[in-house]
Amino acid sequence: LRAPARVVDAEVHSNKSERSELDSEAPMGMGASNVSARVAASLGNLVAVAPLFEASLDVPCAGVLFALPALLAVGLLDSAQDHLKLPEGYYGLDSLLLLSAFMALARLESMEALRYCAPGEWGKLLGLDRIPEVRTMRDKLRVLSQDEQPQRWGEALSKRWMHQDPDQANVLYIDGHVRVYHGEQTQLPKHHVTRQKLCLRATTDYWVNAMDGQPFFMVNQAVDPGLIEVIERDILPQLDKQVPTAPVLVGEIARSHRFTLVFDREGYSPDFLRRMKEQRVACLTYHKFAGEDWSDDEFQACPVRLHTGQIVAMDLAERGTRLSNNLWVREVRKRTARGHQTAILSTDYQAHSPQLAGSMFSRWSQENYFRYARGSFALDRLADYGTDVIPDTVKLVNPAWRELDGKLRKTNATLSRVLARFGATNMTEEIEVVKMERWI
Repeated sequence: LRAPARVVDAEVHSNKSERSELDSEAPMGMGASNVSARVAASLGNLVAVAPLFEASLDVPCAGVLFALPALLAVGLLDSAQDHLKLPEGYYGLDSLLLLSAFMALARLESMEALRYCAPGEWGKLLGLDRIPEVRTMRDKLRVLSQDEQPQRWGEALSKRWMHQDPDQANVLYIDGHVRVYHGEQTQLPKHHVTRQKLCLRATTDYWVNAMDGQPFFMVNQAVDPGLIEVIERDILPQLDKQVPTAPVLVGEIARSHRFTLVFDREGYSPDFLRRMKEQRVACLTYHKFAGEDWSDDEFQACPVRLHTGQIVAMDLAERGTRLSNNLWVREVRKRTARGHQTAILSTDYQAHSPQLAGSMFSRWSQENYFRYARGSFALDRLADYGTDVIPDTVKLVNPAWRELDGKLRKTNATLSRVLARFGATNMTEEIEVVKMERWI
């Protein structure tokens, strides 16, 4: 049984003042005027109240309803019933999900912000007499968060988005976003926060985004083991199940790849690139040890299409490069107007150089998403105040060792270049025996 909300004549357009007076006189509390449905829910005779919209004027934040078609198009309600289970009651799952989405669109950063919103007016956005209290909202979201229900629902949504636009899922950006923790309930490890240039207690969220910056999913790491381990342990298994793969001819398997991962220098590792290549996953990253600049004669102006569709001219050059583990990769360099060269490496052996450059230099779309979501949707805000137990078996690389290892690698690279220049030197003058014997 799904009981309807209040039935109001469609020709009557109530204004905010009239509705406020009626809500204050509601028999079951502020705005709770649908008595029959609430009594039925309390007796267990109601699955969920059915929304019924009324003709109303002056409804605050009613503009969020213009986003309702977009919310339905991304699958907000389609598969929710398959992955989220909510006990029977007055408020149904659809109403709670829409309320959460409308709160984000209205820039309400937390559920506590609903305390300062008129419950009856927000109820009009959902077709109900009023929205649930904050305590009720928290209790229901706590039920929905049990047994990893949000994780399964998120995986289903991510798979849906990737299959809706396979081109967007062909090139994926991966980057970590440090979320600072200012509380005192636990002593989290310290992370370097680039935007504040400080080391603060924080967790790291690794995001997987499309080329236009739209997010697919996120993996949270309270103890950050590093980008490479997170990709292999947590991200790649999800991508194997979600990314749509096109059929490949038998003769092209050796050169083809299923999708491309784009990340910064933190993911540079010749052994990691080889392991990804063996799984037919192409990688695109910056060269950590680029070496000397290439000759200007190798560069030529090429039209490069960015993720926005804009075409820009870039001076590009390409060579084949053998890494320290004898893995041959493509090295593409971009030269700026001032002569600076940016080197990128790729195990994608099919795309043209301008396509690789466009994918690499569109990576700022993900950074723009972080900045927009942090300012508009409270990306860094804690969802709750609970704590989880971290197992004692988590192993991390000692930061001191990592720093010394980086210096050692840099010194070895410099030594190799010096030895190469020394070995290339030639004596242009003739050797005179008399002078040589004098020195001996």
